[in-house]
Amino acid sequence: MLCMDNNALRTVEAQIREQAAAYCESDNVPGFVAGVHHAGEQIVVAHGTANVATGAPMLEDTGFLFGSVTKVLTTTLVLRQVDRGLLDLGTPVVKYLPEFALMAPGAADKIQVRHLISHTNGIDADLFFPDAKGRDALKTYVNGLASSCGTLFEPGEQLSYSNGGMIVAGRLLEVVTGTPFPDLLEREVYAPVGMKDSSTSAEQAILRGTAVGHFLDPETMEAKPTGMFMLPDTWGPAGGTPIGTVADLLAFGRTHLAGGVSPSGTRVLSAESTALMQQVSHDMATPNVPPMGLGWVRYPFGDTTVLAMSGASPGGVSILCVVPEHDLVFTAFGNTPGAIMLQDQILQRVLSEHLGVQIPALVTEAEQDVDLTPYVGTYRSDQLRIDVSIVNGQLEERTTYEPADESQERIFTEFAGGTTSAPPQRYAPIRPGLFAPAGYPLETFNGYLRLLLVSYHDVRDGQARFRNGGGRLTRRA
Repeated sequence: MLCMDNNALRTVEAQIREQAAAYCESDNVPGFVAGVHHAGEQIVVAHGTANVATGAPMLEDTGFLFGSVTKVLTTTLVLRQVDRGLLDLGTPVVKYLPEFALMAPGAADKIQVRHLISHTNGIDADLFFPDAKGRDALKTYVNGLASSCGTLFEPGEQLSYSNGGMIVAGRLLEVVTGTPFPDLLEREVYAPVGMKDSSTSAEQAILRGTAVGHFLDPETMEAKPTGMFMLPDTWGPAGGTPIGTVADLLAFGRTHLAGGVSPSGTRVLSAESTALMQQVSHDMATPNVPPMGLGWVRYPFGDTTVLAMSGASPGGVSILCVVPEHDLVFTAFGNTPGAIMLQDQILQRVLSEHLGVQIPALVTEAEQDVDLTPYVGTYRSDQLRIDVSIVNGQLEERTTYEPADESQERIFTEFAGGTTSAPPQRYAPIRPGLFAPAGYPLETFNGYLRLLLVSYHDVRDGQARFRNGGGRLTRRA
């Protein structure tokens, strides 16, 4: 392990402060907050404005929506029940949750508990947004799956980032513990980890300083506050509702560095379960989809593995990274979606300059004369259609959102900042089955933004069955 002394961490602090100020100015990000914990030392940096409507400053202890970083917290809760003997990862979910069903009869019966938290369940519900509040929200979500959502693949066959799987896991937790998910999260993660400023509701968050998301006005490019603070309660376990601070997420990351023991010395998770979350559970063997653990995504940066999860909220983006071999945790939040670029830049700089990690090029060159015909066609997932054609030696993708009803359309449109349509996107071939958005230099994809690459999988009879973009699968129609 390469240790960073106190002075070195102060240098990191100064660099993040300078980097954040420059990026927020140039890219119209109102506010940004980040933290690093390394070998017993910790820094937090805050910059800018938490809410442009009120002018409230972004402070070191300003709260923010965790977004999908919550998925690691939900997975931690599942493994806690495994430690207690209340759940078994290899048992079908329906044994614990008999009402769990999907549109195809019997499809849900094959899904095991481990499939929910390893994103290998195949549940086609990525844009399923039932609008329900309160104690029965997750029950409402699960009941709605039977009439609204099918499957993309057989459990364990593929890997596709799964909001639905995490929400089903949240309902499963409620049933086996007899405790509503928000209460369980507070009792079994927030309290023992020491996440003293974390909550699960806007009503709690309003009692302390909390950032809101923003979207850039397409005409003026000014940042405007989101019209929707958080997603419905039905999305809690996937990241819709949990809120906290940089210090809270650093404490959670440190718990996973320390074999499941929190900074206060409380055991949150067994060493075996903590290690299991960090081990490879499924690998698609393509650069744009890192190997998946349980909850954690395992990003290879050369020989170094970064356990990570990022989280989108309406107009905001968070990230949590744990680097076990260097005893380091990095977390950040920015209150426009474009702040993910800044988070990626800071992560790579901390890894390379301060930990001495060699970050090799993920994609070194593009092959010529790649046959594009296996990838042409229409691909679908829940309420989403992607039409792929060949234009001037590249693939062109047209993405269309096809909402199931008015409620789904309203929630997703607000979550997306008012627009759900995008111009056609061109992709240049890197090699058979792997494509990069046209016009991007290849070094763009060395870090977290490798998710911008698109891959195609399972070619049969000259046609790819699946397209993977952003870790999410669509299936050939």
